[in-house]
Amino acid sequence: MQVRIDMPPFGEFSDPALIGDLAREAEEVGWDGFFLWDHIGAGWPVPISDPWIDLAVIAMRTRRIKLGALVTPLPRRRPWKVARETVTLDYLSQGRLIVGVGIGSDMAQEYTCYGESPDDRLHAAMLDEGLTVLTGLWQGEPFSFTGTHYQVNGAHFLPQPRQHPRIPIWVAGFWPNKKPFRRAAQWDGVCPVNRESLAVPLTPADFRAILAYIRQHRSSEQPFDVIHAGQTTGTDVAADRALVSAYAEAGVTWWLEMPGSEATTLAEFRRRIRQGPPRLMG
Repeated sequence: MQVRIDMPPFGEFSDPALIGDLAREAEEVGWDGFFLWDHIGAGWPVPISDPWIDLAVIAMRTRRIKLGALVTPLPRRRPWKVARETVTLDYLSQGRLIVGVGIGSDMAQEYTCYGESPDDRLHAAMLDEGLTVLTGLWQGEPFSFTGTHYQVNGAHFLPQPRQHPRIPIWVAGFWPNKKPFRRAAQWDGVCPVNRESLAVPLTPADFRAILAYIRQHRSSEQPFDVIHAGQTTGTDVAADRALVSAYAEAGVTWWLEMPGSEATTLAEFRRRIRQGPPRLMG
């Protein structure tokens, strides 16, 4: 199991230079990744930093750790712009980028604030088409596509991503909704969250059920990542090891440490980074 830090670039965490410093510190003490939330904001009276610019800073300040945004609501973006941004960032990071995608949500009016539809079914259809466009442009060959929501006529994007066969794509979904997990089975990883409450983590038993369902719909033999977001203490080594081990045994491959929230201070966040990641072995 690999372990990474997850951070909302909001409030006092919205300074791109600070984000670069925190990512470098995380790399130095042994974290495997540093990931950011992807929000545009709506009627939010709080500073917010653009995650894709922040990721460029992280790429320049680190050498080893994986990086990405979890997750990017692809229907809020034009997929050809995302294709250009992700390939550029893949080269800048020397092949360390992971792309996390989902349909997003209008719970905080990040669609309707800007006059866009809040319809989840519409966004799901746009996500599927957007992924087709994104990966089609990554191929580095002339590409055309005619869909309901996107049309591409003979685009030819170069260079191809540094990573082959492509930049890894992780797909988010609310469990136990099934369609997002059929979608995720076609890609490289899944980021499940609890449909009933974002504040209630999924259990190891939930992850066993998720993986059993995904196996029914997965045709590729390539490695598949399973991501869980949770919190460890950073001080109780035995308790932290027991917690992450239970998820690793259920098939989770990435532990997403979430010490940050709007109520977390910079000092608290930095202290948790410096305590280092939870590990399965001492």
